[in-house]
Amino acid sequence: MLARRRRHFRILKKIRGTGQRPRLVVRRTLRHLEAQLVDDDLGICITGISTRSKEVQSKLESDRRKSSQSRVAGQIMAERARARGIDTVVFDRGGYRYHGRVRAFAEGARDGGLRI
Repeated sequence: MLARRRRHFRILKKIRGTGQRPRLVVRRTLRHLEAQLVDDDLGICITGISTRSKEVQSKLESDRRKSSQSRVAGQIMAERARARGIDTVVFDRGGYRYHGRVRAFAEGARDGGLRI
C-alpha cells in the first residue's frame, strides 16, 4: 500500500489534468475498479464511474470477469467524457501496473473514443 502511494505521488509530479485535457484517475480494490476525470486546475471531479454501478452491470452479458467489467466501465467513461466535449485525457494509473483490469479499462476507454 505504501509503495503504491509513493509510486502514485511520483507519477502525480509529472502529469497534470486541465479543463481541456483532464486526468483520468483509476483506483482499484480487490473486487472493483473506480475511475474519475479530474480537472487539477480547478480541483474538481468532472465525472466518475465504478464497476459497482448499475449501468456497468446492465451492459455485461454472461461474462462477469473483473477485466470485462473494467472494459465496459472504460467504454461508459468514454461516453460520459465525450458527452461533456472531452476527447483527450491524461491517463493516471494510480501507481498500479499497467496490466489486467487497469489495462482493460484503458482499452475500453480507447474503444469508446477517448485518446489517451
